[in-house]
Amino acid sequence: MTSSSTNSFRGWYYLRMGFTLYFAFILAAINTLTVTYFLAIENYPELMAIFPSFEIYIVIVVSIGCPLLIFIGYGHYKKTKAFSSEMDVMVESNPILRRNLVNVDINLRFNITLIDLLLKLSKDTISEEELSQTKKIQNEVIDLIKNRSLTWESKYDIEYINNKIRKKSDFII
Repeated sequence: MTSSSTNSFRGWYYLRMGFTLYFAFILAAINTLTVTYFLAIENYPELMAIFPSFEIYIVIVVSIGCPLLIFIGYGHYKKTKAFSSEMDVMVESNPILRRNLVNVDINLRFNITLIDLLLKLSKDTISEEELSQTKKIQNEVIDLIKNRSLTWESKYDIEYINNKIRKKSDFII
């Protein structure tokens, strides 16, 4: 159960997210279009020849601006160090994210140890196929642990997601 102060901070957070992501975004777009047209374009006859009305201006700016902004957003997330730096700060400043990251790593290492013990205990009681499948999974996890890192250049985790999770997994629980 959350306390009233926690609820207050949650409400504050939701207010800020709603305002910045939706309300301010829409108002800023409308404001930018209006100000640039009525204060800049109307005062220059050369620009009025290109944008004879506010409606045409909106259509042209939106048809050029949206793809351009999508490209810029893509670059922010996929091609620059900006987003990775934001996530570094988020992990460094959020104890829950740090704890989850450490717990997942500990669980992986613990599972590898358990698989080793189970294989030793069941050496003569499992089939070669079961043994091979278990060793294959164990080796994949060990390889992942040894080769991956928390740098944004590391591709091991995303390759694992693409190859093992997004595709139908060959391992059924």
